Amino acid sequence: MDSGKETAGTQWWSRLEPATRAWLVSNNGDAVPDGIAAEVLAAGGPAAQPAGGGSGLYYPDEVIDWIEETANGEGASGFT
Repeated sequence: MDSGKETAGTQWWSRLEPATRAWLVSNNGDAVPDGIAAEVLAAGGPAAQPAGGGSGLYYPDEVIDWIEETANGEGASGFT
């Protein structure tokens, strides 16, 4: 992901509440509630973006893939 400031994903992922990490894994690709998006951003993670023409906040495909890889223990590189 070209965010301009990549660091190891665990730096922000590990700062999230366990319930937030679980929600992101269980609902990967779904609209992200404002509170979850704010917590991820405050932890140094990527910003969720409004859907084109729709409602709700979503992460780009690269972030969705990274969350899936992380959940599967595949050692993905990080996003911020």
